[in-house]
Amino acid sequence: MENKAESPAPNTRGTFYTHSYVELPTQAKNIREEVFMREQGFTEEFDKTDENAVHILLFFGQNAIGTCRLFQSGGAWFIGRVAVLREFRGKGCGKMLLQAAEREIVNRGGNCCFLHAQCRAMDFYARCGYSPCGHPFDEEGCPHVAMKKIL
Repeated sequence: MENKAESPAPNTRGTFYTHSYVELPTQAKNIREEVFMREQGFTEEFDKTDENAVHILLFFGQNAIGTCRLFQSGGAWFIGRVAVLREFRGKGCGKMLLQAAEREIVNRGGNCCFLHAQCRAMDFYARCGYSPCGHPFDEEGCPHVAMKKIL
């Protein structure tokens, strides 16, 4: 019988790198493909928004374990494509990614941000200070809801 060790949580600060899409490491793309395409079955993971977004990558040691993007649209800031590898979920990594994205938004003059949360992840985002601000809608067959946070 194989004994599987649990993945440790990153330190409380984590190691973050911010990239434009053209600089985005293959590791970030691989995380998004693993989480959104292979695990969740989405087919349209990469889009035009990626080209103008700021991408954040979270490392644990030398390994990329999570990523997200932030972008401005119509004067509002959005966070999206929040993805953490399965073995690091439930250890605060998603919250660390959100906090890094929120800091980046504040550094760029923003004071509020929005995201489109999968309905099954609403509780996670609520614990991170986000509130629903609309009715559920469908995105590639998956129910989502818009959420907002004042920074």
